[in-house]
Formats: sequence, C-alpha cells, structure tokens
Amino acid sequence: MQKESIVRDSLGRGLRDIRISLTDQCNLRCGYCMPAEIFGQGYTFLPKPDILTLSEIKQVVVAFAASGGKKVRLTGGEPLLRPDVAKLVRSLRSIDEIDEIALTTNGLLLSKCASELKIAGLNRVTISLDAIDDATFRKMSGRDISVQKVLDGIASAEDAGLDVKINAVIIRGQNEDQVIPLAEHFRNTPHILRYIEYMDVGNCNQWAPKDVYTACDILAEIEELHALEPLEANYTGEVASRYRYQDGSGEFGIISSVSQPFCRDCNRARLSADGKLYTCLFAEKGTDLKPILRNRGCVQDRLQEIWTSREDRYSELRGLVASKKVEMSYIGG
Repeated sequence: MQKESIVRDSLGRGLRDIRISLTDQCNLRCGYCMPAEIFGQGYTFLPKPDILTLSEIKQVVVAFAASGGKKVRLTGGEPLLRPDVAKLVRSLRSIDEIDEIALTTNGLLLSKCASELKIAGLNRVTISLDAIDDATFRKMSGRDISVQKVLDGIASAEDAGLDVKINAVIIRGQNEDQVIPLAEHFRNTPHILRYIEYMDVGNCNQWAPKDVYTACDILAEIEELHALEPLEANYTGEVASRYRYQDGSGEFGIISSVSQPFCRDCNRARLSADGKLYTCLFAEKGTDLKPILRNRGCVQDRLQEIWTSREDRYSELRGLVASKKVEMSYIGG
C-alpha cells in the first residue's frame, strides 16, 4: 500500500516524487528543449562551484524522504554527462524510505554504464527518442547522430536488467509521421512507449498551440491499426494515460499536459543542478536551497514550507497566465 505523503500543498496534493537535475548541459540540441541557435558554442552554462555536490543532493533527498517522498528521478540536461551518477545512485539507495530511483537520458552514453547503474541500485531508465527514422531523428535532435546509438543504449539497459520506458515528444509538422513507426518498433517488447504532447516549457522553443499533435490525434492513428483498451493508472499522480493492445502485444501511454491537463494530481517537486527547488515544470522561479545546504540549516523544514504553500496549476490556466518560465534543460522534463 502506498504510504501517504506527510506534507500536502494548498490544493491537497501530497509530495511523492522529486526530479533532480544533475547538470544543465546536454550532448543533443533538440529544438523543443535546447535549440542550437540559442545553446551554441558561446552559451554560458552553470559554473562548477554552483552545482550541487553528491552530499548536498543526498541531504535534499533525505529531507524529501522524511516528508513522505518515495520516488527520485535523476535528470538533466543529460545526466550521464556527469561522471559520478552511479556513485550518487548508490548513495541514494541507502535511504530506506526511497522506493524507486529512475533516470531520464537520451541514451547516447548508456551503453557504457547501464550495468554499473543497475548494480548501484537504479531501477529504471526513461529514454528520450522522438523518431525511429534516422533522418527525422537527426532533425529532431539537432545532431548528426544515428538513431542506432540510442537503440544500442536501450539494448544495454535491457541486458543490464533495468526497466525501460521510451518518451517521444510529438510535434505537428516535424515528427507526427513517427507515431506509428515508434508504436510498431516497441510493440512486442517489454518497453513502454509514452507519447508526449509538445508543451510550452521554457521560453526559447517558439511553442504555439497549432504545433500540438494532441493525445486524440495520436490515439486515433493507433486505433486505426490496432484494437485498444484503456488501463487504470498505476498510482495517483501518474501523468500518462495508459492503453493496452488487445492482442497482448504490450501497452503505451500518452502524456497530454496541453489538451487534458492533470495539475490536480501533480505530486512532483523539481531540483535544479544549482540547488533551486521548483514546484512546477512551468515555474518562473525556484527557491534556492544552496544557502541552507551550505550553512547546515534544516532542509526538511524549508522543503515542507515550500510545498505546503504551493498552489501551481499552470496547465489548467494555460492562456490565462503569462510568465518567463524556467527552461526545460535547467530542471529536466
């Protein structure tokens, strides 16, 4: 039975998940996250002294767990650019209250470390893959890299015994023709594919409502080829609507933050690489925990204070509020 969170926000939402960015850097330049024309060679990333140490990250997770939190997800940027990820996983695994440690990655470096991460205590990887076609993958990723390198990373994760999910952001006019190829590639595999509606995260991706290929669009395409049935959520706050193929060839999910907002069940906090705690993916600003961490203050009290005053529901208010939102690469997806 899932333990209730100790703390609840102003809308009654408990704190269950925390997503921790390990770096603001990435080895891809996906247009919806880190477009190359902005994040080019002259872009200034966070200086190393500003980035949280492993010990500081663990302090935050200990406070999170003491507040009823259960799941940690390591993100970026690209988290595997940080060389000490396995050491961090091993350290976080020693926190008894944490049920699951997951990692979101583009998969390019996964072949080199999947086994080490599994041994360290990682439960699952979520791999970003927006196209199965090489040309489309190159266009979406902003790099001249074959999709096979990502597929090799997926194979390495499977061989290591890690659970694998695949995330695909679908943008109208760019890669909606990949919906079916992706579905067919991951049917009859143990890997769960999740389609994600193109969201207005950050300020630099030129998002517009017309570019959203909606959950209804995606579902209609797949239903033309396969009989489907909806599945219940695995837990309160699960962001993906789940569907199974009636022929038993697996399941997939759709994350529909734009067309079908799910703010009312959101139970996620986000920690940036430089120690700022955000209570919404679309937040304008976060609360800097670094002074508390580096001056031996009480992280748990501050964390609970931030969460209990939380009232975010951006996706439900989209179009009614305007803000200069934090970039996705800064706090992960």
